[in-house]
Order: sequence, then C-alpha cells, then structure tokens
Amino acid sequence: MSIGKEFKTFVMRGNVIDMAVGIIIGAAFGRVVSSFVDNIVMPPLGMLIGGVDFSDLAIVLREARGELEAVTIGYGAFVQSVVDFLIIAAAIFVAIRVMNSLKRKEEEAPPASIVPSKEEALLTDIRDLLQQQANKPQL
Repeated sequence: MSIGKEFKTFVMRGNVIDMAVGIIIGAAFGRVVSSFVDNIVMPPLGMLIGGVDFSDLAIVLREARGELEAVTIGYGAFVQSVVDFLIIAAAIFVAIRVMNSLKRKEEEAPPASIVPSKEEALLTDIRDLLQQQANKPQL
C-alpha cells in the first residue's frame, strides 16, 4: 500500500476526525476562556485587591541598563493562566460528569419488554397446562 493511500485511510477513520474536531473546539474554547479571564474576571479582581493590573505584576530580578531590558518574573500572567486552567478544568469536569450521569441513566433503564411470538405464547400455555395437570392429585 502506498504512503498516500495509507495516510488517507488513517485520516478518514472516524476517531481521527472526531479527535481533530475536539482539538479545534478545545483551542477555540481556550481562547474564549482566556479572553473571559483577561477582560472580565481579572479587572474586577484587581480592583478589589487595590487597583492592581495582574498582567503588570512582576518581580524585577535586574533593572534595565542602557539597551538591556529588565529581567523580570511575570507572576501576574502566571496567575491569569492558573485562573484560565481552573475554569477550563471545571468546565471539562462538569461536561464529563453530565456525560457519565447520562450514561448511567441509559444503563439503568429497564430493557424494552420483548413481546413473545404467537408460537412462544402457545408453547408457554401448553407448558402451564401440563404443569397444572401434573400437580393435580390422582384419584
């Protein structure tokens, strides 16, 4: 099999396409959550803390000298990333929990009652009659 045909077979599998769709949706969801955290969550949180802009929070390791830039540890951006992660993790947790509860409900649902065919019903009646005759006391 040529590499082109093998690659086409690999790509056209259902689970590969599902995975690609999931990755694309996940990336878009990550951008939405990042925007939500950066533009909606962090500004009021910074205001409550005392007018702090988290994106500017940093520890200066070395001041800027001449053409050299300052060396800093930007822990404010790290805090924003942690908040992003927590929101995404919570959303995934809720989604998986909902899927698991739906799966449990599906498993717990009683199976559909099977209607016996006419032959089976007749055989069941014959069996029951034979058992009744066998249980009658003999004279």
